[in-house]
Amino acid sequence: MIDVAKLIETRRALHQIPELGFEEVKTQAYLLDYIAKLPQDHLLIKTWKTGIVVKVHGSAPSKMIGYRADIDGLPMDEETSYSFRSMHSGKMHACGHDLHMTIALGVLTHFSISQPKDDILFIFQPAEEGPGGAKPMLASDILQEWRPDQIIALHIAPEYPVGTIATREGLLFANTSELFIDLKGQGGHAAYPHTTRDMIVASAHLVTQLQSIVSRNVDPLDSAVVTIGKITGGTKQNIIAEKARIEGTIRTLSIESMQKVKNRLEALVHGIEVGFECLATIDYGANYCQVYNNEALTREFMDFTKHQTKVDLIECKEAMTGEDFGYFLEEVPGFMFWLGVNSPYGLHDNRLEPSEQAIEVAVTHLIDYLNYKSDR
Repeated sequence: MIDVAKLIETRRALHQIPELGFEEVKTQAYLLDYIAKLPQDHLLIKTWKTGIVVKVHGSAPSKMIGYRADIDGLPMDEETSYSFRSMHSGKMHACGHDLHMTIALGVLTHFSISQPKDDILFIFQPAEEGPGGAKPMLASDILQEWRPDQIIALHIAPEYPVGTIATREGLLFANTSELFIDLKGQGGHAAYPHTTRDMIVASAHLVTQLQSIVSRNVDPLDSAVVTIGKITGGTKQNIIAEKARIEGTIRTLSIESMQKVKNRLEALVHGIEVGFECLATIDYGANYCQVYNNEALTREFMDFTKHQTKVDLIECKEAMTGEDFGYFLEEVPGFMFWLGVNSPYGLHDNRLEPSEQAIEVAVTHLIDYLNYKSDR
């Protein structure tokens, strides 16, 4: 029997303590405390940095199934109507990782009491939002020793109603790259622009030019996105800015297009250097590979799901979302799926309020599916 009230209480507690990548100290402590109170007869617990790995020993294992939940928050101020808003200023669970953790704990709770047939590995992964925890966690001694044969993860989907599960075989999420461009010219007095090299003007020209990459350099049938989300520069209205910084993201559905976008971007930045007599540096930050669902395992999950009466299955299109779970799928066959949470505000919106009813839906469905997998 799932204790829904306890899970909602857990989600709200986790929602109040969001922490950034590899800083999830309070989050890890909360999770470890929760796990320590479960029956320990067939649990083995290890920590890696601020993450946790819990192995549930099966009664007659023929395989190990991994389940991954990400645990970090985002650097944003919360503007929800919640009474349990973030207690950490400038940090928020605006991508649903509080639900992701809670769902994993709900499934783990069940299997700590009702021993599964196969081994199940619960991976509480830090730093999904950046700088990327999946790749180094995969390389850790723990996951070299405990390497699952298959792996599953979910992500909340605000646009879908509660009770909806959506996924697809093959490509689900895009290749992604962060983008940071620093421009350095010559500052000076606003009254003497001819003695300066203005990086506000240079950055404005560059941002406009960057928008031509997708429209004029990428095959229209091979989707790509170049988004600039932040520009900083200058100190005062009558001082010409010596420096400017442009921050954004690149998303593509193919690896080839990612390289094409970067090549063209670098050429445009070099043109700005020449045209505005400045220096420019480019940092691509964290790069995440595509999330590519294993066709056979995804189809098996979809076939199982469509015969369940408590959920509705949608075969969705690929999305430009980025997720470092793609690194797990490069090494371990598996899949990710969307979980409907019915919020008018989307992912990474500081007003995101996912429905807590989705927690019970996910926990129940995952328990049923993992039991089904053990019988096969």
